[in-house]
Amino acid sequence: MKVLISGSTGLVGKHLSAALKSKGFEVVSAGRTDFASGAAALAEKVNKVEVVVNLAGAPVVARWSEAYKKEIEDSRFQTTALLTEAIALATKKPRLFISTSAVGIYPDGEVFTEANARVGDDFLAKVCTAWEARAMKAAKETKVAIFRLGIVLAADGGALQKMLLPFKMGLGGPIATGKQGFSWIHINDLVNAYLFVIEKQLQGVFNLTSPRPTDNATYTRALGKVLHRPVFMPIPAFALKLVFGEGALMLTSGQKAIPENLIKAGFVFEHPDIEEALADLLK
Repeated sequence: MKVLISGSTGLVGKHLSAALKSKGFEVVSAGRTDFASGAAALAEKVNKVEVVVNLAGAPVVARWSEAYKKEIEDSRFQTTALLTEAIALATKKPRLFISTSAVGIYPDGEVFTEANARVGDDFLAKVCTAWEARAMKAAKETKVAIFRLGIVLAADGGALQKMLLPFKMGLGGPIATGKQGFSWIHINDLVNAYLFVIEKQLQGVFNLTSPRPTDNATYTRALGKVLHRPVFMPIPAFALKLVFGEGALMLTSGQKAIPENLIKAGFVFEHPDIEEALADLLK
């Protein structure tokens, strides 16, 4: 089976590509040149694959100037729109289109499954809502799966790697109150969830998070314990706002999501516990 991946050079894309190849899948990448060539040219690649996976998108943990907020939107909306148009133009349709979203679509303060979901009203929630709507246009042509990712924990990149240095120096601590939700997923479980949905050809919305969401303070204590370092220096919200502006919301707020649809489909998590997951990644 051939799988087309946009965003294949990112953290998730690299791990997913390697896992697919190890399972005997053929991976085809769609990069900036492909998107710049337009939907008709992209459709030529889509014609040759059975699955399309959309991972493209600018990082959201950054300072949100108005220009960067537009980059966050454009990097998601434009690539998704081009992929759905390419699928519509393709003479041989893929069997499945998997498009990325995030648990940031949910508001703070409650625990959400896919069935009891409510949509937030902040910038990121609005981006995710519009992003998913563009992806769902492909449902006229093929099966569509929307993956709402939590914070992806991996040893070789992403949020965890950025946190390691201050924690190893004994300078780690909870962010703001530490009570904000922390929905996370081990990179291996994330990749296995992609393989599971691809192999079973599932469609619908899926929270790609551990079945045991936690909060920022609990995550911080678990990381300190695994690294054998003290955790006593909370990072005040105002300091993050000075660095990230409105983008500080990515760190001072958070959601709790349960992957009910994956569990109902029979998916089994290898790393559901935050302390065990961190120990595995940092062993």
